[in-house]
Amino acid sequence: MTFAPQGTQATNMPGMPGMAKAYEAWVNSKGGINGHKLRVLTCNEKNTANGAADCARKAISEKAVAVVGSYSQHGRAFMAPLEAEGIPFIGGYGVSSEEFQSPFSYPVNGGQPVLLAGAGHQLGRACSQVAVVRPDTLAGDSMPLLLNAGLKANKMPDASDIRAAEDSADYTPQAREALANSSGGKDSGKDKGCVAAVLGERTETFFDAFRRVDDKHKNPQISSVLGSVSQAVVDRTGGKESPFEGAYLTSWYPVSTDPLWEQMRNVISDHAFGNDAVDADDSGTQTTWIAYTVLSETLKRFKSGEDVTARQVARALNQSEPVKTGGLTPDLSWRYKDMRAVAGFPRMVNGRVNFQVVQAGRLVAQQGEQSMDMTQTLEQAPRAA
Repeated sequence: MTFAPQGTQATNMPGMPGMAKAYEAWVNSKGGINGHKLRVLTCNEKNTANGAADCARKAISEKAVAVVGSYSQHGRAFMAPLEAEGIPFIGGYGVSSEEFQSPFSYPVNGGQPVLLAGAGHQLGRACSQVAVVRPDTLAGDSMPLLLNAGLKANKMPDASDIRAAEDSADYTPQAREALANSSGGKDSGKDKGCVAAVLGERTETFFDAFRRVDDKHKNPQISSVLGSVSQAVVDRTGGKESPFEGAYLTSWYPVSTDPLWEQMRNVISDHAFGNDAVDADDSGTQTTWIAYTVLSETLKRFKSGEDVTARQVARALNQSEPVKTGGLTPDLSWRYKDMRAVAGFPRMVNGRVNFQVVQAGRLVAQQGEQSMDMTQTLEQAPRAA
C-alpha cells in the first residue's frame, strides 16, 4: 500500500500514490518481482489522524505485506496498527517522528532533521548572520536546534528564531524581523545576511512578503529546504523571475536532472502518461520510487516458493545486507549495527544531504559543494524538549 494526502486544504502529495501505480504497471509488464505479481493499493490519508488510521486499517484488512513510499504527519495514528500486525513501513517521507523511532519503520532519507542541519552548513559557509522563520508549533520548536547544529559546525552563532503561524495569510511582521535580524555580524569576513524560511506550503507566502519589505534592496541570501520549496513552486512563482531565484536549498537526493533518475523518468513517461501529478521533479515521487526499489531488491532475495508475508519482509529488512538504490542514496540497511546515535531519531540510517541553488529558474547542484553526511552534526545537536 501507498498512502498520501490528496485534495486537502494543506499539503497534498498525489505524486506518491501516482508513482506507486506506475511502478506496479512497470514491474508487472516485466513479469513481476521474483515471479510474484505486484498489487499496489492506494489510500487518501486526508491530512488527518483518522485518515491515516483508516489507511493503516485498510492495509491490514487487505493483507498488505508492506506500506511503501507514503506521506503522513500522523505517525502515531498509522504506526501503532501497522506494528500490531507486523507490517513494515518502508520509505515514508520522513515528516513524523515515529518514522525514525518505530522498529517497523525503514526510512530511506534523514527526514527534516537532515535537511535543516544541512541548511545550517550551507548558510554557515556564506553568511555573517542567519534568521530562521519557522512554524510556531511543537514540530517547529526543534527546527532552530537542528539548523544551529549545522551553523555551529562552521563556527557560526545561533540563528535568530522567528516564529510564525502555520496558516497565516500575512507574514509582513516576520519578514521585517527577519530582515532586521539577518544584517550585521560583519566581523566574520562574510558580509551577507541570510534568511531561511521553513513554512511548508506557506514558504511562498512568506517570501512574497519578504520581497516587498526589502525596499532598500539589501537582498540577503534566502534559503529553504526541499518540501517547503520545489521546482513546481519555482515554476509557479515566475521561473527566472521567481522570488526564489538565487535561493539555497537542501535536498535528500541528487537534482532531478541527474542521469541517476533516468530509469524513473522512463517509467513515468511509459506508465504514468495522463497523470500530471507524477512529477519527476517532486521529492514525494522520488521518495516513492526509492522506497519501491528497496521493496523490490528485498523481495528478490527471497527463495523460490518462500511465503511473502509482512513479518517475513520485516525480518528480511532487519537482517539483510545493504540494499542498493542505483546511487540515489547510500546503500541502505536497517540492521542494529547500522543505526546511528542521533537523539530522538534512532532509525536514521541515511544522513546524506545534497546542496542546491535556484539558477535561471531551475534547481541545480551548488557548485563546489559535494553531498555530505550530516549524521555526526546531528549527533552533537541538543535534543528538543
